[in-house]
Amino acid sequence: MPQPEVDVAETPSTARITSLESLREHLQWAIELEHATLPPYLCALYSLDPSSNPDAVEAVGGVFVEEMIHLALAANLLNAVGGQPRLDTPQMLPPHPRPLPHGDRSLQLSLVPFGPEALKMFLRLEQPALPGAPAEGDDYETIGQFYDAIGKGLRHLCAGLGEKEVFCGDPTRQVTAGPFSHTGGRLTAINDLASALAALEEIVEQGEGTARGEVWDGDQDIFHPDRDEVSHYYRFQELRLGRRYRRGDTPRSGPTGEAVAVDLTAVRPMRPNQRMTDHLSGSPIRTAQQDFNRTYCGMLHQLDQAFNGSPQMLGAAIGMMYALKAQAQRLLEMPDGEGTTAGPTFEYVAPEARG
Repeated sequence: MPQPEVDVAETPSTARITSLESLREHLQWAIELEHATLPPYLCALYSLDPSSNPDAVEAVGGVFVEEMIHLALAANLLNAVGGQPRLDTPQMLPPHPRPLPHGDRSLQLSLVPFGPEALKMFLRLEQPALPGAPAEGDDYETIGQFYDAIGKGLRHLCAGLGEKEVFCGDPTRQVTAGPFSHTGGRLTAINDLASALAALEEIVEQGEGTARGEVWDGDQDIFHPDRDEVSHYYRFQELRLGRRYRRGDTPRSGPTGEAVAVDLTAVRPMRPNQRMTDHLSGSPIRTAQQDFNRTYCGMLHQLDQAFNGSPQMLGAAIGMMYALKAQAQRLLEMPDGEGTTAGPTFEYVAPEARG
């Protein structure tokens, strides 16, 4: 039965959220958005040798884990308002390069090794919204503006329908525990407007920084307890500029702290945006890519189960990351053309073909 719409004419934004159906649709988009960041981050991470590029591994690995938390928070939000998260679907893995879901179509997400091209893409992806930027529920310029639209929709629906009507989901479907390390981020249960807005704030602050204008994300740097943690955007600025932010630094000042070492000569030269069809059926590279894709889609299935009534499956899904890493490393050791290596393709494998 369609849900009543709530008048939100006084808060204009694109694709305004005026019903529970619209809210659930946008939260599914949020899951798709958070997932879309994972393959590019993983490819950059897989291409790095931890012994040669520890600072880059620490930064990219930490961002990846926090994006997993953001995905989980988006799924918790959708469950809290009576939706059903969908993760094991072909729509989650379109061919790369691909646009950011429901975002600025000029931003293309590619599977590339760590380096200037990857950093440019990551900085564009995590770009902070300008002060006073409008909420944008579709075709958004920044991720922060998209989540602003969700926050506005939540407030107005709660004002019009009441919190109990909006937060009508089964609380047992909330996922609150997981073996997340390398981050100060938190995965929390969502059951009312306050906890929902706190989750949105967590997502935006870790990506853009606190108070829309600070470099910090509000957490302590777990690798360096004497430091505050900087947001994703500014972690990538540290890698690009070769220097860390320290207390007192601002977006305008740039980082003025200690040097950050990045050795671009010690990056595995993975060929960008590969497809399985680049190689003959049965060839070693294509077989290895198929194995990786089966494992990755198996992980998506476990995440789907975790957010649809089996929260304990989250641990199994995170554990499958270790198998993925080993499979990716094997691919990145396989020559594929002049001076390049193979790599993962992140293509969807139907459940019946996973073996």
